[in-house]
Amino acid sequence: MLTSHEAIAWYLDGVRTHVSLAGPPVAAVRVTAAGDELYVAANEVDRLVAEELLDTDAATVIPVPWQTPPALAAAAAGAAVSEAEIAQLMRAARAELLPAETERYRRLGRETAEVLTDVASVLLPSFSERDAAAALSGALVARGIDPLVVLVAGRGRLAHRHPLPTSAPLGPRAILVVCGRRHGLITNATRWVGDAGPDDERILDVEAAYFAATVPGARLDEVFAAGCAAYGAAGFDADEWRRHHQGGAAGYAGRDPRATAETVDVVSAAHAFAWNPSAPGAKVEDTVLATASGIEVLTVDERWPTMSRAGRLRPTARAFG
Repeated sequence: MLTSHEAIAWYLDGVRTHVSLAGPPVAAVRVTAAGDELYVAANEVDRLVAEELLDTDAATVIPVPWQTPPALAAAAAGAAVSEAEIAQLMRAARAELLPAETERYRRLGRETAEVLTDVASVLLPSFSERDAAAALSGALVARGIDPLVVLVAGRGRLAHRHPLPTSAPLGPRAILVVCGRRHGLITNATRWVGDAGPDDERILDVEAAYFAATVPGARLDEVFAAGCAAYGAAGFDADEWRRHHQGGAAGYAGRDPRATAETVDVVSAAHAFAWNPSAPGAKVEDTVLATASGIEVLTVDERWPTMSRAGRLRPTARAFG
């Protein structure tokens, strides 16, 4: 029984499963030996058949009255294994991206990075955080990307790790964070505009440790431990990792899963990740692909200024305007 946005979008090859970004999926899928059964809210059937589903999927649609959640209707059809019962197996199935998924992700990553560059190129210190957030959201939507998360903080609010935008001015240094979804896949990226920060380079050393450990066959708890240990080695408080999550696998969920010391998922080939090491006033984040030949950064725009760190070009603060 598939009932989550990430599982349904993955299984049905990138369909849009939402109406409200904050709401449940408008469909549920029973995967049986005899074939799939797609339970879809009746008021959404025509649109999904016309715009989202493959013909083979459309033929299996079972309309559900709008007042009945599709997941409940699917459950009423008979006993089924829930996603929660096989959560780790489901994540493993999603982890190794197929070639078509990888190409979609590359395009999405590039366009997400281009949005950040385009918006940063018109920002001024006098703009408010909400001005910046509105520009980011509009530019993402214009490219068919759902803005799942848009965070902005100016100089006065950089201590917050998840800064929801306010009317405060950006000032001389600001952070821009976006999480965008298209075809079910999610990119995560962070950029700085304005002045450079004193710890911008050191946080890249922590990220480099995460990248070095993210190799096919490694377990996420091992990768997590390597990245956490890098804080002290880079001159930060050795416990800095405790003050904010560090990211983890990506793909059809923002983090699939978020890495911890108890996460034993294994890194696959063609496996997406978004690590986000941070410290007060410092953070780095990009969506990358872990492969047998190394890390491929997906959220890249060549117009953004970079510096070389651990043999890889990484983003630096960009001047306003």
